[in-house]
Amino acid sequence: MAIDQQGRALFTEIVRAMASDAEVIEAVVEAARSDSPAVAGLPIAENRRHIALMVTAGLTAFADRASLRSEDFAAAVQLGADRAAQGIGLTELLRGVHAGRSRAIALTMERSRASGVPAGLLVDVMLDFERYAGELERHVVSGYHAAELRLARTPRDTRIRLLRRLFLEDLPLEELGRAGLSLDRTYCCVVTNVADPGHAQAVERRLACPDGLFGLVEGKLAGLVTRSPSPDQVTARELVVVAPPTPLREIPKVYSTARAALAAAGDRRGLHNLTDLAVETALATQPVLATILAQELMGVLDRADRYHRQLVSTALTYLDTGRRLDQTAAALHLHPNTVRYRLSRLTALTGWSPDGSDPGPLQVARDWWALRTWLATS
Repeated sequence: MAIDQQGRALFTEIVRAMASDAEVIEAVVEAARSDSPAVAGLPIAENRRHIALMVTAGLTAFADRASLRSEDFAAAVQLGADRAAQGIGLTELLRGVHAGRSRAIALTMERSRASGVPAGLLVDVMLDFERYAGELERHVVSGYHAAELRLARTPRDTRIRLLRRLFLEDLPLEELGRAGLSLDRTYCCVVTNVADPGHAQAVERRLACPDGLFGLVEGKLAGLVTRSPSPDQVTARELVVVAPPTPLREIPKVYSTARAALAAAGDRRGLHNLTDLAVETALATQPVLATILAQELMGVLDRADRYHRQLVSTALTYLDTGRRLDQTAAALHLHPNTVRYRLSRLTALTGWSPDGSDPGPLQVARDWWALRTWLATS
């Protein structure tokens, strides 16, 4: 009996330590993002914030509980509610939750075995842990459904649900009249990198027009407008991709392509036409080709060399700013002469010049993607 009590005390100590372990949080975040594309589409800081709250509250409550209380699951309920408000489908949400849960359980098993928790006892305590994890998951679902019910009570939220169905499902087009849309008009599909609901409201007020519609879809603000936004409606912290006017029947395909362009744009900000991102978007679907391009341009450099990475990063920013020396210097907080020197050193080492012989937009896009791929490859 004394051994059993010691083992349980050791297991409790392990779980309590995991609750404040940043490596555990990151491992659970990585698992959730890798198993759910919709969850991965959210900013990683958003994933980390929610999962840190849930893991910390959950493991602490499990380790310290005499009896579980509803407040022990508040973070799980909030996670479900926030994902419903962001337009993440329940199936996608649960894929991320399942993956994160499995990773947390696997880590607990590994650390318990390594710390000497007896094998027989470990089976018993892990059964308790699994039951608790299941209860945590049920509260995520409960929070999701409760938020869905709240969101379905207003005409605006009904319209947003129709927008999500238009973008993601096979929505009968005659239903779009309920959302104030018309089959006789063309619409510009707009997608953004904005995920926070409060920030999304502010951006929507800037971009919306009376006969358009916006909402959080797959975790990010997206919508339809009858006229394209202007650059001055977008701040420096936002990335907005807008497609040309399109009939409603073609919108689902355009939305999918615009989301791909949003991902391909990387760290760019501001307003971008979908057609201007065509090369990057196409190359993003061909990672092997992007790797070959990167090797062709920057193959003589060493990715582990900080100075080499600094040179490539400077060149990438130079292309991002339209090859404007002054804007590159401002973006990197450098003197223009420093930027000029770095670009000349990169040319000396690789033979590649960002200014070339007056490269056209296709060449610039190809080079930009090659540089970005080189930096992203470890």
